[in-house]
Amino acid sequence: MHARLILAALALPIALTACGDPAPTYIDQAWVRLSPNKDRPSAGYFVAHGGDAGGQLRGVLTDYALKVEMHETVEENGVMKMKPVSSVDIPAKGKVAFEPGGKHLMLWGVNDTAISRGKMQLTFLMANGDRLLVDAVIRQPGAAAAAPANGAPHSDH
Repeated sequence: MHARLILAALALPIALTACGDPAPTYIDQAWVRLSPNKDRPSAGYFVAHGGDAGGQLRGVLTDYALKVEMHETVEENGVMKMKPVSSVDIPAKGKVAFEPGGKHLMLWGVNDTAISRGKMQLTFLMANGDRLLVDAVIRQPGAAAAAPANGAPHSDH
């Protein structure tokens, strides 16, 4: 009987660690490359990391731009085109990079206040109802781009 109590006491911390909160989905490395022409949209990039359960990104909002859309660059009949994306699946314990030449945000009418501050807050809308708030660094046109998450070379948007 005494040995069982000792084993139970030793096993308790291990069992409790398995009961911890699941890892959440999160967003990092967010940045916006301003368009050199104020009448044209700017581009936004980030990396979405899936938690233990993964998730689905349904959209992005901000008070610092008139409109935000998710897009991706695809090849159709040998021609590169951009098309809107309504949602993006984020795999459990995986990641999805929004980077130049691939998935990205289009932001119309970026606010002068955000430009002068050098950052803007983005709200990422998840399918489960979560809203993830992330500050995105604003880079001027022609500024050096961050290295893509997968280490591959890239070109400007």
